Amino acid sequence: MKIFLKKNSGAAGLRGLRGALARILPDCRPARIPGGLSVRISSPAGAGDALPRLENLPWVASAALSDYELCPLACARGPKTFSNPLDFTAARPVFIAGPCAVEEEEAYIASALALKAAGAQALRAAIFKPRSSPYAFQGLGWPGLRTIARAKKLTGLPLATEATDTRQVARLAGVCDVIQIGARNMRNYELLKEAARSGRAVLLKRGMRATLREWLLSAEYLLKYGAKKLVLCERGDSLSIPGRPRLDLEIMAAAKKLTGLPVLADPSHAARDRAVAAALAVKALRAGADGLLIEASLDPLTALIDGRQTVSIETFRLLAAKFPCKSRI
Repeated sequence: MKIFLKKNSGAAGLRGLRGALARILPDCRPARIPGGLSVRISSPAGAGDALPRLENLPWVASAALSDYELCPLACARGPKTFSNPLDFTAARPVFIAGPCAVEEEEAYIASALALKAAGAQALRAAIFKPRSSPYAFQGLGWPGLRTIARAKKLTGLPLATEATDTRQVARLAGVCDVIQIGARNMRNYELLKEAARSGRAVLLKRGMRATLREWLLSAEYLLKYGAKKLVLCERGDSLSIPGRPRLDLEIMAAAKKLTGLPVLADPSHAARDRAVAAALAVKALRAGADGLLIEASLDPLTALIDGRQTVSIETFRLLAAKFPCKSRI
């Protein structure tokens, strides 16, 4: 935290600020900086409560938390990797693959079996899809739960399923292994709390245009409310630079370094084109991604959602075979 004094506060203002800090944050360690104090804080929750009180002091011009002061590193809370339901302890990257949404049972089952044979370690299994248009296909909804349960039984692969509403989480957790929080819901804090309490692993995508701090604060919600296994996923900012699809590999690398959490890349949504998605997947893995969340199916051309960015089974197989071991940043 950095606290800056008003220009006319003088030595009396500095003494008053130190006294207030001793009362409000007794465990803090203040250090003099030009114009005020830099304060190290042991409790992020305490810092969040203290900030408005400090801002109201008559000598204070401004007070602000440092970027990651409210994000205790996940590596300080437990192991950096986990082996269930996704194996982040092995040397190879983790591939979660499948169509953008479950659309028809037999087609989904066929794709699931083909993806397992091609090297997938988990299945994309979305039955609820948030869409910009209210007239677009929104997913099968609850009737699709039977389909993904059948795919899990036939393939033996864990399911990664997006929850779009707090009311969905408990029922999805009864079948699915990973609760996915999509980019649109990164800031849906009640959904984050509910997913954290589900007892399942949680996959958190970075929202479009979200800063690293915003992303990690959403991760902190999940950790604070009980998530024991957490995976981050970089999905890019494809809409911010029209015609220039990309993943933010710098944010991905920073998230890995700061948290110690596994970080996947979603090349499909960053690309909006299957050929570009395959190229971005390679680039992300070479940059140190712990794996991919990628759209792949037997027949991308018939997909109701995101067919143009869905790679074929053969493309996925070649991609998985190309990276038998994790690359490192």
